Amino acid sequence: MEWFDVVDENGIPTGETVERSEAHARDILHRTAHIWVVRKMNGRIEVLLQKRSMNKDSFPGRYDTSSAGHIQAGDEPRDSAIRELHEELGIQAQPEELEYAGMFRIHYDMVFHDRPFKDNEVSFVYVYRKPADIEKLTLQKEEVESVRWFSLDEVCEGVMNHDETYCVPSGGLETLKAYLSTHAGSDQL
Repeated sequence: MEWFDVVDENGIPTGETVERSEAHARDILHRTAHIWVVRKMNGRIEVLLQKRSMNKDSFPGRYDTSSAGHIQAGDEPRDSAIRELHEELGIQAQPEELEYAGMFRIHYDMVFHDRPFKDNEVSFVYVYRKPADIEKLTLQKEEVESVRWFSLDEVCEGVMNHDETYCVPSGGLETLKAYLSTHAGSDQL
């Protein structure tokens, strides 16, 4: 069983915890960590997207953020981001290699596998710029079917046009783009 901290609008734990299925059934605000693996190739910014496993309880088979996951009760966002990146892609990042880009909210009510699914999250966004050779990654097969590099512009256009290839949260893309545009590091990719 997975337990999450119930949080306020700023992602600060309230002192209460909730089990994962209850959080999604009752629309309870909790935290996630999203990590964008980025590079510059032929003058363009590219992002590594994961194709979600067909067994996922939401958006199976669609391309999503490089790595993301719920923050377990008692965990800190950066520690959770490091764990998710390692579990899902086999990347062993050091804390200083994850650049904090900001937060955004996710809130939706949908149906997956004929069951209602409510998501109400404060998401902490990190950027990882170290080289990542997709041929050498160790994918967590229960979570990730495959990975692929995409142009950031292509992903933004696809998400804006509701292309069902993607399930990337628009707030995550906006947070990433704002961070890259205001931090000179985007030229160092």
